[in-house]
Amino acid sequence: MKRAHFLSAFLLSCTPPCWCVLCVLCPNPCKAIPLDFVFVIDSSRSIRPNDYEKVKTFIINLLHFIKIGPDDTRVGLLQYGSVVQPEFSLNTYTTKAEVEQAVRNMEHLATGTMTGLAIQYTMETAFTEEQGARPANLHIPRIAMIVTDGRPQDSVEEIAAQARQAGIQIFAIGVGRVDMTTLKAIGSEPHSEHVHLVANFSQIETLVSVFQSKLCLDLCQTVDHGCEHQCVSINDSYICRCFEGYMLGEDGKSCKKCGDGVMDLVFVIDGSKSLGPANFELVKQFVNGIVDSLDISKTGTHVGLLQFSTKVHTEFTLGQYTSAQDIRQAVTRMQYMGRGSMTGSALRHMFESSFSAKEGARPNTPRVSIVFTDGRSQDDVSEWANQAKNSGITIYALGVGKAIEQELKEIASEPAENHFYYAENFEKMGEITKKLKSRICKEKPSDESMCQCENVIMFQKEVTEKLRNLEQNNILFSKAVQSTLT
Repeated sequence: MKRAHFLSAFLLSCTPPCWCVLCVLCPNPCKAIPLDFVFVIDSSRSIRPNDYEKVKTFIINLLHFIKIGPDDTRVGLLQYGSVVQPEFSLNTYTTKAEVEQAVRNMEHLATGTMTGLAIQYTMETAFTEEQGARPANLHIPRIAMIVTDGRPQDSVEEIAAQARQAGIQIFAIGVGRVDMTTLKAIGSEPHSEHVHLVANFSQIETLVSVFQSKLCLDLCQTVDHGCEHQCVSINDSYICRCFEGYMLGEDGKSCKKCGDGVMDLVFVIDGSKSLGPANFELVKQFVNGIVDSLDISKTGTHVGLLQFSTKVHTEFTLGQYTSAQDIRQAVTRMQYMGRGSMTGSALRHMFESSFSAKEGARPNTPRVSIVFTDGRSQDDVSEWANQAKNSGITIYALGVGKAIEQELKEIASEPAENHFYYAENFEKMGEITKKLKSRICKEKPSDESMCQCENVIMFQKEVTEKLRNLEQNNILFSKAVQSTLT
């Protein structure tokens, strides 16, 4: 008994506390790295009061492994139901005791489940420097831990992708009846590291030990890894990874946008009344998701956009904007037309005007159009689609809901199976986004080497590292094998 008391006292005397396995004598104590850490807590009515208390306990127990301070980890927390309620920001408290007390003082909202809204607030507000996040050039990891127990009442896939692309590492924790597909749409990759599902709130405590190892011992924080975007520790080595919309360079460290090839790209967007205002906002998010994967610049890719319903309206031309930020803002400002669906007229306008020199089209530059619709056109599409394709314009046709497959194939370039995409509803548009980004990347005529699959590069690096370890251990193998892999 005395020996046990002595050991406990000895462990607690270590600075920082010795939480790691096989750390009895503290020769190499676990050193927590500084983080900007925001908890995003579901406070919907489906969570019972006693389960809500278990979530608070889970948060407090996780704080045991975090060294909190202005120059160490900063912690913020918001909870959400039908609205987002910030509890405290990253610069509100500077001690662990203050944070723990604030968590204990939280009150249950007991309203809806607007998870997408909460992620948007996290990205746009919680991780700003005004709220205490440290400047990006300091490379302090930005971590969001989202805990939810139900299906979101709004869309999460696109906004979560934007948050991850902005450099936020998202852990998604689901409890009970949460759909795993939804959790994967929220969490960062690899999902095995960032997505966790437990059967009930009593089991959420089992995740404490899982996150203990994630919050201390990280090779990426102790070496000059040189990764442009993200460094991921793997056992006693590491690999570089890129944010969504980027590909890992041949050097295994730099990141390049998938759309680094130059093109003139015109979106032709259905703004008919069948969409409805809410779905039109999702379409705008879809457009911006594609824009984020492209190299938009004066000498790079140019983007124009048409919206059509009964009439066709040029929102902006190819020559109007030369930065992704300006284009995203223009897309956000678009006003929903909400009338008929004259897709044929829109294709005619795209063919006759959008790719003209007057509107900014450039000579000897690949011409690509992405046509989006959610229903049957009220006029003929084949004539103007064919004229556009015969003139050298590559057309991708995207349909959602009541869109007609045969009509999409008439619009799309050949082979049609590579140029038309369909989703059953707007919530599944994220699937289209991923496939379309991949296809545009693969079809770049001038820069195909940059579109090597990131997973293949990661696999090659891991295998090469293992072979190197074998060599160091004097296990004979063919040098030719290694040179082939690298």
